[in-house]
Amino acid sequence: MKLFSQAFLDELTAKAGASPRLRANHNIHASPADPVQRFFIAAQRDSYFRPHRHLTKSELALVIRGRFDILTFAADGAVTGRYRVGSDTPNIGFETPQATWHTLLAVTDGAAFLEIKEGPYDPANAAEFASWAPPEGHESVPAYQQWLREAQPGTAAFAHGGRQGFSGSAR
Repeated sequence: MKLFSQAFLDELTAKAGASPRLRANHNIHASPADPVQRFFIAAQRDSYFRPHRHLTKSELALVIRGRFDILTFAADGAVTGRYRVGSDTPNIGFETPQATWHTLLAVTDGAAFLEIKEGPYDPANAAEFASWAPPEGHESVPAYQQWLREAQPGTAAFAHGGRQGFSGSAR
């Protein structure tokens, strides 16, 4: 029997706050080969989840602390949807269909969710990152995150330095 306490969630949140990425995860599943991947993720408000998609799998997430905004995108990076999920909202979770470009923004520090998706986990094809969004650590991430916080459905793709897109690997 595995039990997950509020103290566990407090510890995960503290790890997120101390992490350079401002988020932390805890796997429930025993190995990447498990047919169902289950894990908790805690994130601080400035944690950056680069927009991505999963070509072969959907993902289900239940918000268990705080609030997140989930944004979906067209292939060119234009915003197609914005959804608030978590405490003080009517939504407790979300399921992202396979091949849907999306990102999450923690609206509150210490926000956390439980994610469930089909395994096994294969890092070579787990996610495709959007070429139109800055990679983690890029100097334009803070400006992009501010843009994400304000973007609404119909907003055109983010342009940095007068151009769209970021060079480098899409995976």
